[in-house]
Amino acid sequence: MKLTTIQELSVGQRAEFSKTISESDVYQFAGITGDINPLHIDEIYAQNTFFKQRVVHGAFLAGMISAVLGTKLPGPGAIYASQTLNFKKPVFIGDTITAFAEVKELNTEENRVIFHTGCVNQQNELTAEGTSVILPSKKQSINRT
Repeated sequence: MKLTTIQELSVGQRAEFSKTISESDVYQFAGITGDINPLHIDEIYAQNTFFKQRVVHGAFLAGMISAVLGTKLPGPGAIYASQTLNFKKPVFIGDTITAFAEVKELNTEENRVIFHTGCVNQQNELTAEGTSVILPSKKQSINRT
């Protein structure tokens, strides 16, 4: 994996990660986090809600954004300092979600990068949007295969 230092970043630089969310993903996430809200895991319950089907946890989307920041841009060694996230549309089991991070602002003196972050679904509809503050690694490379 290649990491990127703040000196190698530029405003507008972007990275993405896509995944089709399965029922198994939602159940595993619920088990790991303890969030067993029936809106996420009980199909019969969810059919009687406003959404008429199970909704993927919002924190799952935040995790996908974390995957972009921690593995792609800026990558390994980056410290996730903060995240704001507004949910725009529900995500359902079977949706293909693309999480993105785009460099919005660089502060080289404090080694901080502000990213515009979010997720879109398979119709390119914005499902979540926010801002992340990241402290990129100061080392030049990681050699792992």
